[in-house]
Amino acid sequence: MAKKIPLRQCVGCGEMKGKKDMMRVLKTAEGDICLDVTGKKNGRGAYVCKSKDCLTLARKNKGLERSFKMSIPKEVYDTLEEEFENLEAE
Repeated sequence: MAKKIPLRQCVGCGEMKGKKDMMRVLKTAEGDICLDVTGKKNGRGAYVCKSKDCLTLARKNKGLERSFKMSIPKEVYDTLEEEFENLEAE
């Protein structure tokens, strides 16, 4: 029997994709928001496709705000975009 691939919905474009093809954005117990590269950290996770367009879409349609049920300051999105750029550069 084939192993089931865990699917997650992108908070930007709304597409369902495999968990490994996405970036996990994490809200920690302290309320900090960061990229979880390992996908194993504790906290509430939301998923975004590995493209900057989806992060921009998530920013526009407030996808992360809905996932985390809180308002997210502009600086947090700027930091996430920087982290995204660093990952793409690797």
